Amino acid sequence: MISISIIGSGNVAQHLIKAVSKSANLELVQVFARTKENLESLVEPSKIISDYTAFKAADLYLIAVSDNAIAEVSNHLPFNNQLVAHTSGSCALTDLNANNRRAVFYPLQTFSKNKAVDFSIIPICLEAEQTDDYQVLEQVAHSISNAVFSIDSEQRKSLHVSAVFVSNFVNHLYQLGNELCDTYKVPFDILKPLITETANKIQTLSPQEAQTGPAKRNDTITINKHLALLTDENHKEIYKILTKSIIDHGKKL
Repeated sequence: MISISIIGSGNVAQHLIKAVSKSANLELVQVFARTKENLESLVEPSKIISDYTAFKAADLYLIAVSDNAIAEVSNHLPFNNQLVAHTSGSCALTDLNANNRRAVFYPLQTFSKNKAVDFSIIPICLEAEQTDDYQVLEQVAHSISNAVFSIDSEQRKSLHVSAVFVSNFVNHLYQLGNELCDTYKVPFDILKPLITETANKIQTLSPQEAQTGPAKRNDTITINKHLALLTDENHKEIYKILTKSIIDHGKKL
């Protein structure tokens, strides 16, 4: 059994706590959190610490905090030559303090505290400086997920940017669509089957094959009607940029 301590109390940390706690192959030793109240429903109070000097021995220490806090947390760890991994998609392995054996354990998924996820299908991207440490990470990853990948820091950066395009930006477009529905008193729920079908198509078609709409057809009459309808300049600019991008991609074929 591999023993793990998790540092953090946010979305990623909470989902990792749940996944580790459910695995018969893993032992959750401790969770470091500045505010214990965030975790009392997930972890027995005796396992929650807020003092760096209170860490017990563990096989792996997972830093699941915001990107801009990773280096600071890493610098505060009171031990040396232990296996320490962060869970960030955009930070390099070398952002961790070299006093410990550095690694990355990046679950590529969007996490919300009140939305359950199936960890078994979440891709986990691993990187380590030492072969033995990578093997430990791999055992941990396979204990909670069926999708495990070896991804170095440069590859992970590109993955993270890609994830922003296909998740964060797409969700923001949902928000803009919701605003338009509200403006014209149309229920946003009407669009949900379309959203579901668009997401499902990408499971069997390439993005290029799945693309439809007026920009794909270069239907300038419809495009100009849409632009005339949009009164918010931000909405209009986003529409123009995305329309041009789709048209330009079509010209490359």
